[in-house]
Amino acid sequence: MYVPYILAVAILIIIFSGLVSVNQGTIAVVTMFGKYRRVLRPGLNFKIPLLENIYKRISIQNRSAEMEFQAVTFDQANVYFKTMLLYAVMASDAETIQKVAFKFINERELMQALVRTIEGNVRSYVASKKQAEILTLRRDIVNSVKEEVDHVLEDWGYHLLDLQINDITFDKVIMESMSKVVASNNLKAAAENEGQALLITKTKAAEAEGNAIKISAEAEKEAARLRGQGVALFREEVAKGMTDAAAQMRQANLDTNVILFSMWTEAIQNFAEHGKGNVIFLDGSSEGMDKTMKQIMAMAQMKKSGDE
Repeated sequence: MYVPYILAVAILIIIFSGLVSVNQGTIAVVTMFGKYRRVLRPGLNFKIPLLENIYKRISIQNRSAEMEFQAVTFDQANVYFKTMLLYAVMASDAETIQKVAFKFINERELMQALVRTIEGNVRSYVASKKQAEILTLRRDIVNSVKEEVDHVLEDWGYHLLDLQINDITFDKVIMESMSKVVASNNLKAAAENEGQALLITKTKAAEAEGNAIKISAEAEKEAARLRGQGVALFREEVAKGMTDAAAQMRQANLDTNVILFSMWTEAIQNFAEHGKGNVIFLDGSSEGMDKTMKQIMAMAQMKKSGDE
């Protein structure tokens, strides 16, 4: 009497056991009798009860892993890398998901193969470079590894999104020597800058001194020219005055030699006032006076001709 009810309940349990919920960002791989059959997408799915099984759930989200390893350069220097690996399933189609599900036994084996592959490519690249080049080749190392590793990962159903080299270090002795090289280069640069600054300072000082001398010489030249013009004007005025005086004396029927005598006595007076104790010998006779005055007038005439 209760058999139909029991059978109905059993059927309902079997039917509900075929309902499968797949989370977002995940794809379920279904097998039947141990053989791949199909994939189930995110959401509520149905599988054949008792025949189909969920073999594995594959995450198609990005995954990351940190790596630390050592490499040796061409000149036998040890280099230590700390990296961050970002990778993901290449696509969500059935063929790619089938590769991801069955290439490796489990996730641990996949990570081991992935890490060893990247380490091998980095070591191979670093082995062809010298220690001094490594720090400047961070981006080149990443590009080289991505180019080589992507081909391998595609066969596994994965894609290398990014490889970040967070730290590159060397042995302590090498780090100390590099620090000394940097310090010595900085000291050299500082000394060169200081020398350039001193050279500029001295050059500017010399230019300033040269300009000052040039300006002073120009000023002295101008002053001498003005003094010469002043003397020439003075002599010209004296000559005009003497000419006028001589003309007036001739009109008055006076002897013009009075002018020379007056100049002679003024010269003797000037010698006496401004001689500062010096001894000056003068011929006081009328012949001597006449001779001296003629010499003075001849010298004045020569000077006037030279100025013209």
